[in-house]
Amino acid sequence: MRHFLDLAGAGRAGLRAILDDAHARKAARSGKPKALPDADAPLTGSMLAMIFEKPSTRTRFSFDLAMRQLGGSTIITASGDTQLGRGETVADTSRVLSRMVDAIMLRTGDHAVIETMAGAATVPVINGLTDLSHPCQAMADIMTVEERLGRPVEDTCWAYVGDGNNMAHSLIEAASVLGFELRLGCPHGYDPDQAVVATASARGGHIELVRSAKAAVENAQVVVTDTWVSMGQSETKDKIAAMTPFQVTPLLMAAAAPSAVFLHCLPAHRGEEVLDAVIDGPQSAVWDEAENRLHVQKSILLWCLGKI
Repeated sequence: MRHFLDLAGAGRAGLRAILDDAHARKAARSGKPKALPDADAPLTGSMLAMIFEKPSTRTRFSFDLAMRQLGGSTIITASGDTQLGRGETVADTSRVLSRMVDAIMLRTGDHAVIETMAGAATVPVINGLTDLSHPCQAMADIMTVEERLGRPVEDTCWAYVGDGNNMAHSLIEAASVLGFELRLGCPHGYDPDQAVVATASARGGHIELVRSAKAAVENAQVVVTDTWVSMGQSETKDKIAAMTPFQVTPLLMAAAAPSAVFLHCLPAHRGEEVLDAVIDGPQSAVWDEAENRLHVQKSILLWCLGKI
């Protein structure tokens, strides 16, 4: 059973297979209508269940279109529309869905929920986002950087600035599995989970935590940020004040490598974590990054279902 709950579970070989397939499938679709299935339609007859306990734009559209392009179908629901929202256990829901669909994608809060669903499922379960991690987004980030650089991400230098949240966690994991350097610039009190950092470091990851945005991005080839206040969190003046020195501005980007790529998983709070001049500027790859959610998730589905 191939679940995709985090990046380490797939391992270096699995992630590389997913990325290589995603690059190839994207190239093969160039110029074709978006709703046209891929020539091989490898998931014809397959059904993906998608459960959203958190709102979504990119995850919902990309997974739905991914299945259509692969020849399959989707059933989409919010947890409040099902018995899961009325007290049925996660494990029981998982057992029922496993009898009716070929894979399950869940977007939820508590990471323990998706672990419970995977533990009871007899079909692959994919992490569409939890409070702990966002592995599908990290894979889209990596694919985008490889497109821009024209080579694999191994031995590149990345900088992440801002809140040590689920996006930071997945990049920490990615760096340790795929072998790129990651510097995180986070204010005191907003560090990534130390267990995530420790696990990545024990795996041999080159992970460094610094207290200055400039120190994080200096000569980096990739600069990444995310919203300072994640979904479900309440915005506080103290947090915004702590994060303000980590705003991505043209001056901060100037400290990175001259050809540095800027990434943001979106939605962006323009004027907070990033200025318009950066997100709309020539170094920004955020729109390619958003599109690549589609391409890389097609390959994640194929990997989970044993097609690659």
